[in-house]
Amino acid sequence: MQAVFAKLAIHILALLPFRVSFMLGSMLGYLAYLIPNSLHKPTRVNIDLCFPELSTQQRAQLVKQSFVELGRVAVETGALLLWNKRRTLNLVKKVSGEELVQQAFNSGKGVIIAAPHLGAWEMIGLYCSSKNPMTSLYRPLRMAKLNPFVRKARQRMGATLVPTDASGVRALYKAVAQNQMIGILPDQDPGDEGGVFSPFFGVPANTMTLLPRLIQKTEATVIFSYAERLPCGRGFHVHFLPAPEASRTKDLQQAAAALNQGVENCVRQTPAQYQWSYKRFKTRPAGESSFY
Repeated sequence: MQAVFAKLAIHILALLPFRVSFMLGSMLGYLAYLIPNSLHKPTRVNIDLCFPELSTQQRAQLVKQSFVELGRVAVETGALLLWNKRRTLNLVKKVSGEELVQQAFNSGKGVIIAAPHLGAWEMIGLYCSSKNPMTSLYRPLRMAKLNPFVRKARQRMGATLVPTDASGVRALYKAVAQNQMIGILPDQDPGDEGGVFSPFFGVPANTMTLLPRLIQKTEATVIFSYAERLPCGRGFHVHFLPAPEASRTKDLQQAAAALNQGVENCVRQTPAQYQWSYKRFKTRPAGESSFY
């Protein structure tokens, strides 16, 4: 029943003009900021850890702004999952650095799009897959009955979603070997699935080794990308940025640190639009107590 209501809500949201979605999302996000809930503590802790140079007042303001942006993420889901190709891509008002993608394809080694949870990350998968074949890992939703609907929506521009298991990883390697594009979310805590502790905003964070290993074995070019949400519901500015050169090193620890630096470089451009409610520092080194 929950899946039915979720799909109904997404369909209703898709009926709204995008500027209305933006305003509604802003109001819902601000309401979530005012009402005590489980998102407050991780958001506050993460911002305090990552921006010690800001004053207490500045960090509090960033917490509030991040809740507003989170509300916009939730409400714009209707448009990003259900609008047709032309209408969806018309939301992209500006693109910067896209020449990096063509340069990467020219190398013949494949392209890895590293898209952190910044801005409208759904838009990155849609935009990139509308331009080139793109294979991405897909972690099933907790609401299992919603998975077929979401998979179909995310694949409607030409993406191929593969499971987060050995078969999915093989599919990524195969796509890169064919000089195709793959997409990875680089800022997730891999848990026990394979990670090393590397600094993220100066704080040790359990960081995936899958991406550094892909780079080492394929020599593919990594490009960071995010869709910045423009003011007043005007749409999005899609950014493509080069990965730090050290991400290509053979040392996994150094490569992971460089990739975290790439995420940080993106986040610092528009910090309020990062998903600070995610428990990025959940896994701690042995003997260290939880932040949350």
